[in-house]
Amino acid sequence: MAEGHSHSHGRDANARQLGIALALTGTFLIVEVVYGLLSGSLALLSDAGHMLTDVAALALSLFAIRMGRRPADRKRTFGYRRTEILAAALNAGALFAIGIYILFEAYRRLNEPVDVQTTPMLIVATLGLIVNVISARVLVGGSEGSLNMKSAYLEVMGDLLGSVAVIIGALLIRFTGLTWIDPVLGAAIGLWVLPRTWTLLKASVNVLMEGVPDGLDLDALRAAIAGLPGVEEVHDLHVWSVTSGEHSLTVHAVSTAPLPALNAQVTEIAEAFGIEHVTVQLEAPGFHAGQHGEVHP
Repeated sequence: MAEGHSHSHGRDANARQLGIALALTGTFLIVEVVYGLLSGSLALLSDAGHMLTDVAALALSLFAIRMGRRPADRKRTFGYRRTEILAAALNAGALFAIGIYILFEAYRRLNEPVDVQTTPMLIVATLGLIVNVISARVLVGGSEGSLNMKSAYLEVMGDLLGSVAVIIGALLIRFTGLTWIDPVLGAAIGLWVLPRTWTLLKASVNVLMEGVPDGLDLDALRAAIAGLPGVEEVHDLHVWSVTSGEHSLTVHAVSTAPLPALNAQVTEIAEAFGIEHVTVQLEAPGFHAGQHGEVHP
């Protein structure tokens, strides 16, 4: 019960953080889009593009948390907590696509320079920096334990970096007149975002594919279980994540030890590996003798 309360409390805190960041980002988005079009700045428009994905990403992340609160039912026996991973994957995919587009647009503008109005570019970028700093501070607390919150935090950090780049670009263009600085800064934003987004996307897909959680040594876990007193064989060992930070384990063990004792020992080992939910199936020695043609899932 304490564990469930902890997860619930964390999701409530994350929802509040996302709500604050969404209100700040959504309010500023309209201003940035309008001034990005008026100034003709690619760096500012790229930052506005990230801000647009921020609004969608934060809204999707908030929706995912609210969906994740729904209890398990006859169709979703694990509940709806994995909605947060779906949101993280969608957010990462969208941001990755935006990064690719910005690189393409930067290349096009290097070949076809566009006049840039630095005054609105500088004003809006400064306001954007303030909004992004506040949003990042709000979201950083929940970004370590949730892929969903991490995706939202990365979106905002991409915008924060973009605002800094736009400010620097506006000042350089004003004092040097070199308009190529603008698309170069836009490309730099895209290059900063892409590898981090790719890492997040891979982590999200790993959870959706029920892969072994990152950082968990499956061979060491198998060896620890196999080394328990009375255990002769370990097979059908599966470890996966339902959502960020919630890992499960199922294992079949051929053992002479009584099930309660074996289950307690395996649970203790699993907890040392950061696994919370454990299911052990005990099989007596020789149980599969003569059943070599049987397929075990």
